[in-house]
Amino acid sequence: MSAPPSPLPDADVEVLRVRDVSSDALAALLAGHGLQLAHVADDAPIPGSYWGEPEAGLVGTTVHARGDTPVHSLLHEACHLIVMPPERRMHVHTDATDSVPEEDATCCLQIILADAVPGVGRERLMADMDAWGYSFRLGSAKAWFEEDAEDARAFLAERGLPHR
Repeated sequence: MSAPPSPLPDADVEVLRVRDVSSDALAALLAGHGLQLAHVADDAPIPGSYWGEPEAGLVGTTVHARGDTPVHSLLHEACHLIVMPPERRMHVHTDATDSVPEEDATCCLQIILADAVPGVGRERLMADMDAWGYSFRLGSAKAWFEEDAEDARAFLAERGLPHR
């Protein structure tokens, strides 16, 4: 089982932020899955943020993020939308979780999709997830992804989504 952290860690935790990577690459990745990326001004609240700033937010098929939003957060929220049935996407506002299997598939997919973002990759994303405080049965994102994510991979494969 996996879960995003609560409460949020210190803003000083060293993780890749949206401002550190190609905005075009992030937007293209999301667009490839029928989603939009909305950039939020640095001093503005993030619409649809479940955990609050600087975490990414969801409203419909749009992922909202600021420059200080962690890349893992943007990918996590986007993957919530990607794994859910398309008919649910338009109704999402802030809370996208439907089930534990869907949450696990979201975590697995965010790791996989990190390879599509130049300068990120799955190894860095898993390290950032650990630094931010994600919780996994085997103690780290990497151990979970490599040794315990078969149910999440099956969930993704059944829906025709990347699972390796």
